[in-house]
Amino acid sequence: MRHGITIFATDQSMDIVTLAREVETRGFDSLYLPEHTHIPVSRHTPPPTGEDELAEEYKRTLDPFVALGAAAAVTERITLGTGIALPAQREPIVTAKAVATLDLLSGGRTVLGVGFGWNEDELANHGVAMSDRRAVSREHVLAMQALWRDDVAGFSGEHVTIEPSWSWPKPVSGSVPVLIGGGPGPKLFAHIAEYAQGWIPIGGAGLARAIPELQRVVAEAGRDPSTLKIVPFGSIPDPGKLEHFATIGVTECVFRVPSAGADVVVPILDRWAELIT
Repeated sequence: MRHGITIFATDQSMDIVTLAREVETRGFDSLYLPEHTHIPVSRHTPPPTGEDELAEEYKRTLDPFVALGAAAAVTERITLGTGIALPAQREPIVTAKAVATLDLLSGGRTVLGVGFGWNEDELANHGVAMSDRRAVSREHVLAMQALWRDDVAGFSGEHVTIEPSWSWPKPVSGSVPVLIGGGPGPKLFAHIAEYAQGWIPIGGAGLARAIPELQRVVAEAGRDPSTLKIVPFGSIPDPGKLEHFATIGVTECVFRVPSAGADVVVPILDRWAELIT
């Protein structure tokens, strides 16, 4: 089982270049960064953490693709992923090129973790209704996959249309793995079965029941469930939990470090590195 790190990278947290080096040096396998384009002051939706006030880090998040490009330049081995990006809030032609460019420059180390978005206000500023976010995300990802795959690529949907076009670079292996974040259920699993290579659950509760169900849905779609990537985020790195995850089909466990300076983050990386070596 692989082990990774995720952080809300901001203008106040440990700089991404130093963090990427420290993550790779300590033997971790991946670094994932989340995305928020902006946070409207209005509050139609509560914070996803259950807290009364939204944490400062949500307001200050770096662009993940620019930050991961900087990380790619100073590392050689670790996977560089979004955890998660918000494709409903991104123009798919430009985003497809950004992802493919990151993959090319990193030597094929890119993973695109995506989610549907929880912030109604943020989505609205991008012209997306809360009720449409799943459908828009789906079409944007499918359109990006066509641009990565085909020499002459086009896409026609309800939310995006791309006339037959040339778009290079292509990803190193012909595509970029897509992982979808969210809680287990028929809607999410149907999305994964159709166009993703794996699942990003938050935490680890209920995975022993949910993973077989996802595997069943993927098999019924005519795909090989053994190829799925199961990548829980935010789990506390406890040796017993990690051993349990390995037995139920988790392929990678991603630990969250606080959005803080190196004086806070590096000692945590040191402690957790001892668990994975």
